[in-house]
Amino acid sequence: MNSSETAPGRGTAVVIGGGLAGVVAAWALRGRAERIVVVERDRYPDTPAFRAGVPQGRHAHLVLEAGHRALEELMPGIKQELTDAGAHRVSTSGDLRWLSSAGWMADYPARLAFLSCTRPVLDKVVLDRVRTEPSIEFLEGTDVVGLLGSAQRVTGVKVRERGRERGDVQGRGEVREIPAELVIDAAGRSTSVPKWLGELGRPVPEERVDAGVAYASRLFHRPPGVDLGHQAVYLQTKAPDKPRMGVLLPVEGDRWIVSLAGMRGAEPAPGTEGFTEHLSRLRDPALAEMLRGAEPAGEVRGFLPGPGVRRHYERGAPDGLVAVGDAASTFNPVYGQGITVSLFCAQVLRRTAARHGGVGPATARDARREIAAVSKTAWMMSSAEDVRFAATTGGPSGALIRLQHRYLDKVLRGATHNPEITAAFHEVLSLVAPPTRLFHPAVVAAVLRG
Repeated sequence: MNSSETAPGRGTAVVIGGGLAGVVAAWALRGRAERIVVVERDRYPDTPAFRAGVPQGRHAHLVLEAGHRALEELMPGIKQELTDAGAHRVSTSGDLRWLSSAGWMADYPARLAFLSCTRPVLDKVVLDRVRTEPSIEFLEGTDVVGLLGSAQRVTGVKVRERGRERGDVQGRGEVREIPAELVIDAAGRSTSVPKWLGELGRPVPEERVDAGVAYASRLFHRPPGVDLGHQAVYLQTKAPDKPRMGVLLPVEGDRWIVSLAGMRGAEPAPGTEGFTEHLSRLRDPALAEMLRGAEPAGEVRGFLPGPGVRRHYERGAPDGLVAVGDAASTFNPVYGQGITVSLFCAQVLRRTAARHGGVGPATARDARREIAAVSKTAWMMSSAEDVRFAATTGGPSGALIRLQHRYLDKVLRGATHNPEITAAFHEVLSLVAPPTRLFHPAVVAAVLRG
């Protein structure tokens, strides 16, 4: 047995990608690897700022209840640090007005909440904590350009320093190798690892669902003295004929971030005119009314996230390799699941490395299986909702999914007036309870009565 499986603090772990998923993965392995190297293609800004390597960063982000519980477990005290940096705690009832496909959700004494702030603030607060760990080192401005090893075992990565300026090919360094007992792919949606594995003769099985979603987002200054009785608004889509959604969330600096989205065929047009036109075509004027008189705090930014992808590394992958976050499972962003699932992945890494006392092959094998398990619910929920729209490609189909849709529609109708149903639905959507929570006898009875 490899010594790194039994002896704490042995071996090297390399993390491909220094975004949120990568840095929390590195933090999770502290004390279980002698050396942890995070390879990040960007150079981190000194203060919270949007980065080119996080193209989704300019759009609305939230950390679901299950996510900030996981983050606090990994980094005790981090929620207070985020609050001090301007993050808002938004309860799922009272603070949030949610228009589901069936109507406005009923209010109730909510125990659940999500954290809302801009992505740069979230990334900076977490990164500052990770940088306090001496066993973690960062290679900024560096690309991973390939894997070391074979189809049977990954033994490290090939890296090359980038030019200081964009397009500066001559300024790039030579390719060098970093051997490692464990390689973690946290490179996100654009990861090259599946391509490299295919070239090694070890393709990764995957599922794809593509609703064709497109985003347009803008920051606004909150009008002085405004008191609307709630902090956030979510206007959901309603399949099959209302494929537009909008969300307004509070963020630091007394600002709002507003993200509008549409499924394939209902994408926001570019620029201010497209943003305004999309806003006017939402199912309810509530969001537009909140923005009346609000001064823009930035330009309109668009984003095409691409398809949802679930990669089944648990079905077969080289020893020494684990994928986390969007590199493992990419969801339609409208459901707000991605950050929370990335934090689940970090918890898995911490558990499996502790179980095996290091970062050897047994840790990687267990981690792949458990990451597949903790991301399964989010994938099932997002893909099942995506296929409600006729223009979606891929995803589940058949009699069972139609039955699930009919029952969920009844749940949502009940959630417009029955607080017990609303609370159960929020627990599932917040990823603190499995979907079976909606089949608890008390919930089923309330749904059938309603």
